[in-house]
Order: sequence, then C-alpha cells, then structure tokens
Amino acid sequence: MGEAERGESAPRTRISFWCANKHETRPSFAAEAAIPETWDCPRCGFPAGQDELNPPAPARNEPYKTHLAYVRERRTDADGEAILAEALAKLRGEI
Repeated sequence: MGEAERGESAPRTRISFWCANKHETRPSFAAEAAIPETWDCPRCGFPAGQDELNPPAPARNEPYKTHLAYVRERRTDADGEAILAEALAKLRGEI
C-alpha cells in the first residue's frame, strides 16, 4: 500500500523512560493512548520509569531451587526421618 492509500497517521507523542542503568528509551505512543507506568529497557531488560532521578528497581530474581530444596523448606528433619522410615517399612513388607 502506498502512503496515499493509508491515509494520515495518528498523532504521536514520544515519552522518555529511564532504567536503573540510566538508559533512556523513547517509545512513540498515539496521542490519545494511555501511557504505561513502566517500560522494559531494550538494552538491559530492566524496568524503566518516567522519573529519571528515581527509576524503578530491577526485579529480584530468585536463584534456581531443586525439588529437594523446596521439600526441605516444607519439612523438618524429624518429618523427613518419619517419611523415610515409613517408606522403608513399606519396601520391607512390614506395613
């Protein structure tokens, strides 16, 4: 489609967003569109806000946990011993 066939483009506005690494991003929005509070920085991926002096803090990523780590959070050592004893008793045919 040519430019004449598309008609005029909607009025646009450019808004500056800054991330914690001081990267500035200037996406373009339609003039009547709602402007989001945060925008993902295309350079580092951190969230960016409109306040240059107070950018949003980067999300804190939790380290990878194994299944055993999650089990240890829910169970005490005494619970683990009881579960192990019950499982061994079933294997030995005592239950």
